[in-house]
Amino acid sequence: MRLIGFLIVLLALNASLGGQGRPRALPAFDVMEKSIEDLQKAMQDKHVTSQELVELYLARIDAYDQRGPALNAVVALNAMAREEAIELDAERAAKGPRGPLHGIPMLVKDNYETVEMPTTAGSIALRAFHPKRDAFLVQRLRDAGVIILGKTTMHELAAGITTVGSSFGQTRNPYDLDRTPGGSSGGTGAAIAANFATAGMGSDTCGSIRIPAANNNLVGLRGTQGLSSRTGIVPLSSSQDIGGPLARTIADLAIIFDVTVAADTRDAQTLAVRRTAGEDEDNPSPAPPSRPAYRRALQAAALKGARIGVVRSLFGSAPEDQEVATIVNRALDAMKKAGAEVSDVTVPGLDDLLRDSSLIASDFKFDLMEYLAKSDNPPVQSLGEILDRGLYHAALEATFRTRNTPETRETDATRRARIKQAALRQVTSAVLDEQRLDALVYPTLRRRPARIGDVQAGTNCTLSAHSGLPALTVPAGFTADEIPIGLELLGPAFSEAALLSLGYSLEQALPLRRTPFSTPALVDGRPPAPRTTRVAELGMTLRLSYDVTTGRLQYTTTSDVKQKPRVAAVWLHSGTPSEPGAARHALFDARRTDRVNAAGEVTLSSGVRKDLQEGRVLVRFYPVGSGESVTVHLPEMRAWQ
Repeated sequence: MRLIGFLIVLLALNASLGGQGRPRALPAFDVMEKSIEDLQKAMQDKHVTSQELVELYLARIDAYDQRGPALNAVVALNAMAREEAIELDAERAAKGPRGPLHGIPMLVKDNYETVEMPTTAGSIALRAFHPKRDAFLVQRLRDAGVIILGKTTMHELAAGITTVGSSFGQTRNPYDLDRTPGGSSGGTGAAIAANFATAGMGSDTCGSIRIPAANNNLVGLRGTQGLSSRTGIVPLSSSQDIGGPLARTIADLAIIFDVTVAADTRDAQTLAVRRTAGEDEDNPSPAPPSRPAYRRALQAAALKGARIGVVRSLFGSAPEDQEVATIVNRALDAMKKAGAEVSDVTVPGLDDLLRDSSLIASDFKFDLMEYLAKSDNPPVQSLGEILDRGLYHAALEATFRTRNTPETRETDATRRARIKQAALRQVTSAVLDEQRLDALVYPTLRRRPARIGDVQAGTNCTLSAHSGLPALTVPAGFTADEIPIGLELLGPAFSEAALLSLGYSLEQALPLRRTPFSTPALVDGRPPAPRTTRVAELGMTLRLSYDVTTGRLQYTTTSDVKQKPRVAAVWLHSGTPSEPGAARHALFDARRTDRVNAAGEVTLSSGVRKDLQEGRVLVRFYPVGSGESVTVHLPEMRAWQ
């Protein structure tokens, strides 16, 4: 089925690109790292149209999602995207834009219902599931003029944080192709980092917006529980689910929140929080804004005088936690330099309150069953049926079987979890209030993103998800090998505007957004071609071919067979002739082959990739017997053919 799904994507791409099997001539406009405001201004100034933006983003998806680095982040494309863009361009010409999102292509997670595309939620069990309606948040975006370009991969049924599923396989992190993008909104995270669209929608039940934001050098905000509608989102836990955006900039998040935050008559939770907060009464409790103005409220100097409490217990104490802690501490130093008052705080009883306070296991089986029962012609009826028919990825079996065991929704364990969640919210809110804190801060994940196939350890998703308080993830920095790390800012109920301002201010003080190495700008509508070079010494010729989108270096060695072999080994070293560095990769070793000619491929680490680009790599030919090696300094990548 994965092959069938892939073919459907390819057919849609082919149609969207003119049916020629190759990109039609693309406009010169560069979409790389463009914000919503950048794109809106470019359309206003007639540098690009919405139709052209669709073409440009589709070209990038075609180049990098199933080819090259093969991120596998997009599961379906909207065959009507071009037609919708043409209509929005005509509307702009006749009436002007509806607002800042007019004509902007976006991607949405595949648990959001969409009229043009199936909603598989990452599961082969739902491959034919196609509700003929839009999720509430999708409809809000469309009403604002957004083009839903396509749908992104997700951890199957949102039940994990590494983005693997039976309908598509595994999604890759564009910053390190051997690592996961986080989850469950990992497809959205990878796609937005890779500039497949300017922003995208995810959902968060316990970290599913914030973890992909951290792992992909993005920003993502989980709102106060009940702030945003859940209608039309395949449920994981009705108690903890909430939809929201991921983007490359805080301003883009704010613009999307301006459009999507609204009461939904079909989602009682969005109505209940407004009644409780007194939106329609004379009540001093914090309330969601009646007229959202998140973008207008952003303040570049918000960190000056802000009071930030550091929750050290969420940094972890294991040796594996120290790398991330060091990076987050450097970001805290940047906050201090920007004028924030940063101090350590303790949330009383935090560990105990977080323990066994999740409601996912209590809700999932029953919420999914009720959702499917209300849907037209669902292909399955329950989690039990999915298990009985084997319609799941092997990585999810243990989780699904455990979550299918409850006989009733309300148990003693469920009641205890609800009590703990209420207490957690009360205690955390009290700490924020009594210490006059604008936000609590801690790492989004205590560990770097997991390698594909490994379990992701170190999540701090629970404080926000179980208290219902809002939390914003922003970039904190990078590891030594260029892997993104994020930190989380948690604030009082309905403090989203203030959190966004703090993130916006940090964005100015600590600009950390970097494009992934694996998805560079297209050249004439195509990925950069592999670069090649050759060197020859001691009767051997070494040919190198480097693909910047995968970090793979292919090599071949050939020797003059008329001569006695003179080369014992060939190694790639870091450094320059004046400052030679360590050996990195063996390209030829006479002890391991009975031929003088050899071929192979190595995947370069981030450090070696950077050295190669900048001309800080040596090739050393080690002769047979004694004698000094012969060193050749490779030129900068731009000098390669």
